[in-house]
Amino acid sequence: MISCDTGEIVEWLVNGARSARQPQDVLAELCGRLVCSGIPLGRTTVFVRTLHPDVMGRRFLWRPGSNVMVSEFPFESLDASEFKNSPEARVCETGVALRLRLEDPYCRFDPAILRDLHADGTTDFLATPLVFSNGELHVATWTTQQAGGFTGAQIIGLEAIVAPLSRVAEVHALRRTAANLLDTYVGHGTGERILAGRVRRGHTEVLHAAIWLSDMRGFTVYADQLPPQTLVDLLNRYFECQVPAITRRGGEVLKFMGDGLLAVFPVPRGDGSARAVCRDALSAAREARTQVAAIASSTEFANLEAVRFGLALHIGDVLYGNIGADNRLDFTCIGPAVNLAARLEALTGKLRRVILTSAEFARHCDAELIPVGEFALAGFGKPELVFGVRDETP
Repeated sequence: MISCDTGEIVEWLVNGARSARQPQDVLAELCGRLVCSGIPLGRTTVFVRTLHPDVMGRRFLWRPGSNVMVSEFPFESLDASEFKNSPEARVCETGVALRLRLEDPYCRFDPAILRDLHADGTTDFLATPLVFSNGELHVATWTTQQAGGFTGAQIIGLEAIVAPLSRVAEVHALRRTAANLLDTYVGHGTGERILAGRVRRGHTEVLHAAIWLSDMRGFTVYADQLPPQTLVDLLNRYFECQVPAITRRGGEVLKFMGDGLLAVFPVPRGDGSARAVCRDALSAAREARTQVAAIASSTEFANLEAVRFGLALHIGDVLYGNIGADNRLDFTCIGPAVNLAARLEALTGKLRRVILTSAEFARHCDAELIPVGEFALAGFGKPELVFGVRDETP
């Protein structure tokens, strides 16, 4: 019998697999160590469900001589027959390991993945549950092309590493869940700051940024007239018209305030990029304007009049950080620059324009903007020269 002592691998996993920082590195090093211990692996996968608004789970795939491939599966995959009939789905459902000897003429291997493995010369397939501490079931699969399949000693060696592998997988899954939730609810850059430990109340930093503040017109009327679910669907569509345009150009959405949206486009200090950042922000504003105007022409909202909104752009310094009570904080930005953007956004309705900018913002996009007048803004000592885009008619 081939020796396959996995004791050192178990110890490495129990100690946190600290030589591998990323989950794909953990799988690559684990499989390399298993092969060196005498287990001739052909292909290994780890499938872990995740908490994400769009992604049901992630699969890590290792093959000898190749980098680990990472795939994400949308929630629609749960209903696909390929997944529902797979060995992985069965193990996730039952929590019981499954072994298929593919070279056995009586072995049933209906799923397409097993037919492909058999065609590649795989002789043995083992799927083991990875049980997290809260009872969640995930799965790892192991294959070999060894004649006769895995030996008894090799199966014992694999089974010995499953429990400590589950703990390591859970740690990485929790870290990713935290990052996913922070990305989803506070934004990527803010999430990174929070995970880096900037969570003390009052901890702020000065951020130079282009500021985006938008608000839907007539939302109170919509809220009074539309069924609740239709109102939620309208809000989601409205924000979908803005968020991708912002994030594709380097902006970050900080918060939704009912039907309002606050975003920033950070400007690195000292590198002369303010002009490019402001142009990106204005380009995003134009795209959002086009997308919002198209909502009423969609089948879902065909009975609505044109959805109107106002959007203000300004550039300046903001205080960016933790504000709130002892045990309930908000990571946001405040300061005179944000207040000015709010006053400009309120002015869009009075001037019947979609996009208005400050004079400071217009200084970086002078060829694309025109002055529309000086206005006294509440809280500011002197009138502000306000600009609009050339292609808008009041």
